[in-house]
Amino acid sequence: MAATDIARQVGEGCRTVPLAGHVGFDSLPDQLVNKSVSQGFCFNILCVGETGLGKSTLMDTLFNTKFEGEPATHTQPGVQLRSNTYDLQESNVGLKLTIVSTVGFGDQINKEDSYKPIVEFIDAQFEAYLQEELKIRRVLHTYHDSRIHACLYFIAPTGHSLKSLDLVTMKKLDSKVNIIPIIAKSDAISKSELTKFKIKITSELVSNGVQIYQFPTDDESVAEINGTMNAHLPFAVIGSTEELKIGNKMMKARQYPWGTVQVENEAHCDFVKLREMLIRVNMEDLREQTHTRHYELYRRCKLEEMGFKDTDPDSKPFSLQETYEAKRNEFLGELQKKEEEMRQMFVQRVKEKEAELKEAEKELHEKFDRLKKLHQDEKKKLEDKKKSLDDEVNAFKQRKTAAELLQSQGSQAGGSQTLKRDKEKKKYLHPPWLSKHWPTWLPHQSPALQSVVFPGPQSHSPFSEGSKRRYLMSFPLASSLALSSYDSLKVTALKLCEKSATSLFTPSPAHKTRLLEKTA
Repeated sequence: MAATDIARQVGEGCRTVPLAGHVGFDSLPDQLVNKSVSQGFCFNILCVGETGLGKSTLMDTLFNTKFEGEPATHTQPGVQLRSNTYDLQESNVGLKLTIVSTVGFGDQINKEDSYKPIVEFIDAQFEAYLQEELKIRRVLHTYHDSRIHACLYFIAPTGHSLKSLDLVTMKKLDSKVNIIPIIAKSDAISKSELTKFKIKITSELVSNGVQIYQFPTDDESVAEINGTMNAHLPFAVIGSTEELKIGNKMMKARQYPWGTVQVENEAHCDFVKLREMLIRVNMEDLREQTHTRHYELYRRCKLEEMGFKDTDPDSKPFSLQETYEAKRNEFLGELQKKEEEMRQMFVQRVKEKEAELKEAEKELHEKFDRLKKLHQDEKKKLEDKKKSLDDEVNAFKQRKTAAELLQSQGSQAGGSQTLKRDKEKKKYLHPPWLSKHWPTWLPHQSPALQSVVFPGPQSHSPFSEGSKRRYLMSFPLASSLALSSYDSLKVTALKLCEKSATSLFTPSPAHKTRLLEKTA
């Protein structure tokens, strides 16, 4: 039997039984309060608005403290969310407050995607809580809940209407967070303009289908005050951390040349109404709405995307195990189908690749054959050229050998003719009669005189013409003849030698000695 059927039967058979005395379970609310106080509370606020609208100042004024933080500039390239967590203590109740501010919101020229970082941040907090819930061993009682409980949307006090950026952003956030619109720096416009501006904002929100947070009226204890405060939305607020002395009291106010604006004076602004509704009356309802409405919507959509459903097609309830098994079978079927598709695709790609490789191989073979034929043709041409060069070299060597043979024969013939000419010349220059009368020492001891008397080729004479002249002049005969030229002396010497070689060139002993010394 299913658990739901058992619960239904128990509910139908339940009856009221009176107690005879005090039991003690009436202390359960006190137990719950004590446990909650010991554990503490957490509250997360998201401040959305353009830079310079006083978001940080309003937070300091709301919680009557000074939160540390860096001032934002208008030079941010995109929207960034800055989160800061603070531990606050009031009486014996502890509060872990997280303030998330949108840095650079509305400062870009293109504001089309300014809301996306905010939506992604809210979804990320929901996803973190869902993952903690789905764990086998959960520690939700110690888990720091970072889900956004309230979104204070700051509207610039233009006095005309909402900007398109404001409408688009609130439309994207109304299903994810509790939106409380407020008019920042409301002292910038007059009372009449402020009233018209509130009416204009409310009508634009309704016409565009933006769902803002409505204070609950189902609880009788707060129904009246919440109903009254719903009519004052959006709240026109002023923030200030400066205290001025007004009368006998120090109050938060803003000093202007024309007067003083009191932050906590309901005649000047709606700051007190905002603080009452946000913190003192409806803080727990904001936390509950975040968990039961916005988080449950996200959780349901997320689980449906994962394949989990409450009922089957026959409207029968599904258990978690059945849903898991069905989803697992579906996933395995899809995985098998994808695996088969990938296998077929792989086979197809392999075939295509094989065809490409075969085609490439065929082209390579054709190219190889073409290059091989070209190589053979080039090799044949080179062999023909080598053969012709070898023939030319052999012919040249034959001609060279023939030329050397002719040259050697010619040199031999020339040598014999030269010897014959030398013999004839010697016979002419050295007649037999002269060798009988010529002193044997003269050809060996005086080569200069021999070269004069028997002139030969100039190249064979070891003496110059001047040496020959000086040598002949050393003889008494040459000096006595007093010839004017060396050539005439040579002619005279030859003629005299022919007539009487012995008497002409026979030197005296003293002259012979002197001649030998000079020759040595």
